[in-house]
Amino acid sequence: MRPTIFHIDVNSAYLSWTAVEQLKSGAKQDLRTIPAIIGGDQKARRGVVLAKSLPAKRYGIRTGEPVANAFRKCPNLVMEAPDRAMYKEKSRRLITYLKTYTKEIEQVSIDECYMDFTSIAGKYPSCVDAAFEIKNGIREKFGFTVNIGISTNKLLAKMASDFEKPDKVHTLFPEEIQVKMWPLPIGELYMAGHSSVETLKKLEIQTIGDLAQADPRLIALHLKSHGKMLWEFANGIDHSLVQSEQTEAKGIGNSTTLSEDARTLEEIQQVFDRLADSVGMRLKKAGQKAYMVSMEIKYYDFQTISHQMQLDRPSNKPQILYETALRLFKEVWNGEPVRLLGIRTAKLVDETEPEQITIFDVELPKPPDEKHKKLNAAVEELNARFGKGAVVKGTFLRRGSKRKKRNEGKAEDKKKGL
Repeated sequence: MRPTIFHIDVNSAYLSWTAVEQLKSGAKQDLRTIPAIIGGDQKARRGVVLAKSLPAKRYGIRTGEPVANAFRKCPNLVMEAPDRAMYKEKSRRLITYLKTYTKEIEQVSIDECYMDFTSIAGKYPSCVDAAFEIKNGIREKFGFTVNIGISTNKLLAKMASDFEKPDKVHTLFPEEIQVKMWPLPIGELYMAGHSSVETLKKLEIQTIGDLAQADPRLIALHLKSHGKMLWEFANGIDHSLVQSEQTEAKGIGNSTTLSEDARTLEEIQQVFDRLADSVGMRLKKAGQKAYMVSMEIKYYDFQTISHQMQLDRPSNKPQILYETALRLFKEVWNGEPVRLLGIRTAKLVDETEPEQITIFDVELPKPPDEKHKKLNAAVEELNARFGKGAVVKGTFLRRGSKRKKRNEGKAEDKKKGL
């Protein structure tokens, strides 16, 4: 059976949720119909545009840009402060509603999630019919709208949900990629940040189709592993699975929102070091080791991505967690400023569980060099002349001394009746 994955994204979530609450309280004006934004104090960390209305977008206002810039573009702009407690409650109610359809839901941010619809797709005439039922139900029940993208994997579903907005359902199946996705500007590709786009344009890659048909070795040469991932995305390749809450509940992790966006690898390494220590300590306290490590990034513009890999052997060592998370980060980082970082572990096992040792775990003895060959020959000759044990290696003497001390200690304990 071909997988059916939905990506559900609330249209201008913060602004929509604020508008709904204001209308409930008797407001005469709907923020969604005028140039409006959700933003914070210009002097504070959150002094950026968090959400915008469609009329505001027509002025060129972008999510993530400073509020001051937005007002320069549109002097009569209406701004409302964020209400995070209310947003969390709206998000909770939305996910609760979606779970009446299936529990196979991965919430990736407060306003978007993936839904694995595969197991229940047969209950509906088509997946598109099911998506319209969900979309219309959300609008009627909660008063805000969502876009739903449908495909066979998370990447294509995400790309589909970003097509025309608001209140739309779009498909982007593998057979539709060349028609619907390849003509789009390269900047429309998921995870293609500003710096990556500029590099690709220098290679005369203007559209997603240009990238899809380029030599992946050339792209990797200029953009390393991130370029390889972008090339795969341009061809609709994505093997990540929907990680439902049931799966996440079986893991241990930690994340942190940074007081200032991290822009350098050195800053990011320090954050991962602290997170790895925290997650490793929690694993040890729970008596667990992890086979799976995942890493999460949230960029300055609130775009989120996660990446995971399975370890050869389960571990709760902070150094292993740190090195794995950093490796995953380097594979997907697009060079843009980072607002949040996280490490999560899954597929936990008891730390006392015996491990299967492979031939690669066995340290084979190294052949002795010429010096040690002569030493071994001399020891053998002396033992032959004066009896076995006449000459022994110093390491054996130290081991014997330690064993003797342990035996003496046990004898002393017996005398004391311990």
